Amino acid sequence: GRVANIVGDSVVVDIGYKSEGVIPLNEWYDEGEDRVKPPSIGDNVQVLLDAAEDESGQIQLSYRKAKRQKEWEDVISKHKEGDVVSGMVTRKIKGGLLVNIGVNVFLPASQVDIRRVPDVADYLDREVRCLILTIDEARRNIVVSRRRLIEAERVVLREQLLAEIAAGQVRTGTVKNLADFGAFVDLGGID
Repeated sequence: GRVANIVGDSVVVDIGYKSEGVIPLNEWYDEGEDRVKPPSIGDNVQVLLDAAEDESGQIQLSYRKAKRQKEWEDVISKHKEGDVVSGMVTRKIKGGLLVNIGVNVFLPASQVDIRRVPDVADYLDREVRCLILTIDEARRNIVVSRRRLIEAERVVLREQLLAEIAAGQVRTGTVKNLADFGAFVDLGGID
C-alpha cells in the first residue's frame, strides 16, 4: 500500500480497496534505535491484511505483522535444519536465550555450551554461532544449539590432533580442571 496520510498516532494506508486502512504509528517502532521511525507520506509499505472490515467498516492492516512474516519467510528460504547460523544474543528468557538470526530463535540454556553455564546472561549482546536443531513452521519457532556445534567441531579437532600428536612433543593447552592427582588440560579436542 501507499502511505496516504499521518494523522496524530495513526498512519493511513491506501491499498486500493474502497476504504483506506489505519495502522497505529507505534508499529514503526525500531528496536535497534529504540524509537518510532515514521514513514513518509507517499511511501510504499508492505502491510498484512488482517481483516477486510471491522465493526466500523475499516479494513484492518498491520505493518508489524507484514514485516515479521517477511523476516520469517526470508529465514526459512535461506536455512534448514542442520545449518550453522550466526546471530546476536538479544534477550534472556525462561529456559534460555533469544538469538536474532533475522528472526528471534530459541537457544535453550542446556545447549549454550558443553558444560553448564553458571549464568546464561553472560552471553547477552554477544555474536554466537549455532546449529539449527528444529524448525516448526506452523508455530514459527526455531530451536538452535551452540553446544552441538562445539561438540561437532571438537570431534574434527580431536581426529586431527590424534593424527599428528606424538610422544615427546611440547604442546600448549588450557587447564580445564584441577584434581588432587593433577590437572586436566584441553589440547584442542582432547583433555
